[in-house]
Amino acid sequence: MHETDYEDDDDFYDGPSKSQVKRELQAITDLGKQVIELPFDKVKQLPLDEKLLEAIRTCQKIKSRGEGKRRQVHYVGKLMRNADIEAIRHQLDVWENGSKETTAQMHQLETLRDRLLADDNELTLLLNEYPEVDVQQLRALIRAARKEQAQNAALPEGQDPQKKNYRALFQFLKPLIITT
Repeated sequence: MHETDYEDDDDFYDGPSKSQVKRELQAITDLGKQVIELPFDKVKQLPLDEKLLEAIRTCQKIKSRGEGKRRQVHYVGKLMRNADIEAIRHQLDVWENGSKETTAQMHQLETLRDRLLADDNELTLLLNEYPEVDVQQLRALIRAARKEQAQNAALPEGQDPQKKNYRALFQFLKPLIITT
């Protein structure tokens, strides 16, 4: 009887299955379809090489939904295999949902504005943290926003409140908090 040695596991390939590879390639092609749907100004902002950019531009010019368009989409998907997929996905997510950091900074800014309107001690704390702030302008904006709040509280129901000074205070504080 002929005996073969199957005990040596080093002979077996332990990489992704054929199905897994197909799923990953399909995901890249789907990402390519998303990129093709974007305006070309945005496509140019993605980390793509010239060959891929040209393939996307060509695909965007094809108006019919026929075989030529399908082949061009798959060609874009093939070229995208060499692109930085994670960077592209991240940028698409930022465009779609906004950056989490920016959202957090906006909430922090709104909270700061509301605290400044509610308590004079918050102004002192802010000035200690940001001594370069124009104190007179900030105080004038806070006073105007508080006056605006009081007027809005007295408005009859159904009438739109004024928020000009409330927004102006937000815009004044924005450069302090928002980092780009």
